[in-house]
Amino acid sequence: MTSHQTTQTMKPATAAKKLGVYLEATPAEFQEGVVSRGELNALQADPPAWLQELRRNGPHPRPVVASKLGISIAGLARGGVTEPLTTEQIDELKNESPEWLQKERATQAEVRKEAVRIKEKNAARSEETGDARS
Repeated sequence: MTSHQTTQTMKPATAAKKLGVYLEATPAEFQEGVVSRGELNALQADPPAWLQELRRNGPHPRPVVASKLGISIAGLARGGVTEPLTTEQIDELKNESPEWLQKERATQAEVRKEAVRIKEKNAARSEETGDARS
């Protein structure tokens, strides 16, 4: 009995998400086909000009926009940002630093601080239980 290895493929939306680009800004042939795991790896290892341009200038999908602004995706929505933004638009927002962005950055900083506190607390707890068993 021989096993047939099938090529893993994914929808263009999944591939775009993994590449960190906005699907609607990709070339038509990318949007209309399927992407194999090998093709995805090749795109990541040696990105073509269109992919380099999208990563550099956008438009960027919400997770990338949120990351570049240092806030959460929900924070983007609360700030009224629902469309993909270009790098230039993101830089303008950073320079303008509207009140909502300042508030969301502060919120995100608190969330990160709390995550570190919980992680340290759990690490200390697991050390205690590990010591008690010895």
